Amino acid sequence: MAEIKLPEVELNIYSKNNPVEVTVVENYIVTLESSPNFVRHITFDVSGTDLENRVRIGQSIGILPPGQDSKGRQHKLRLYSVSSPTSGERGKPHLISTTVKRTIEEFEDKIYLGVASNYLSDLKPGDKVKMTGPSGRRFLLPENAEDFNYLFFATGTGIAPFRGMIMELFEKGDYKNECALIFGCPYRTDLLYPAFFNEMDQKHSNFHYLPNISREDRRPDGSKYYVQTKIEDEKELLYPILRQENTLVYICGLKGMEAGIYLELLKQGLSDYVEIKKELPENLNDIPRGDFKKFVKPSVRTFEEIY
Repeated sequence: MAEIKLPEVELNIYSKNNPVEVTVVENYIVTLESSPNFVRHITFDVSGTDLENRVRIGQSIGILPPGQDSKGRQHKLRLYSVSSPTSGERGKPHLISTTVKRTIEEFEDKIYLGVASNYLSDLKPGDKVKMTGPSGRRFLLPENAEDFNYLFFATGTGIAPFRGMIMELFEKGDYKNECALIFGCPYRTDLLYPAFFNEMDQKHSNFHYLPNISREDRRPDGSKYYVQTKIEDEKELLYPILRQENTLVYICGLKGMEAGIYLELLKQGLSDYVEIKKELPENLNDIPRGDFKKFVKPSVRTFEEIY
């Protein structure tokens, strides 16, 4: 297998105590109009700052919402995955993008709004934002990215880094290995960037867009589709890729999704993607999903960013 050499990156050029002010240049919805959720693609102009041309895809930026909480403390810093390639949004290194879901939750008959996500969602071109970062040093494409196959597993806004990674892999036109994006969401209206990924799937024979709709569709046995079930459902495509020594797995999204993926990989004898920390029971289904990471952890061929 080719050596997995991650690039050296700069961290926290700007901190919470020393943020930089940047400008919003675009902010638009990426879910369908009929979706009950609101997910937005937001691009910032970092011209003239030390972030320009120094943020890699796979890293995160921090946003400091203005104002104070009910206890008089400054609102907390929130991290958001970069969704533009290292070369920048539309190939412009001074433009950095992210993907934000407007958080609206109900608890005990009261509505709660996520401070940072709603602040970002309300921004308009020309507005100023305090930004920190970049952060993250492992959830990156290798320096020799073209030497590997990739399976990208995403739920929700976890698709953000994969948008940029896929752009980066294919933008030069010389990527020849296999790349598959397995994206899970409850309803078709929640698919993010579907036009882009469908176009990439049609344009490149070595890119495979595999969306999963958990609350609308059913598998032949009546069970729901989840990102991990795609390993079995698309085995004719995915097994040969997973069995190659130069394949890497990336997982990004809601905490808990990784357990299902690791369980499915182990069931199929694809143990190179996990390290065993504790002896596994004969029946892997006996392990409570919440305890699964007590038994395994990602191997050097697996990268995860969960929240």
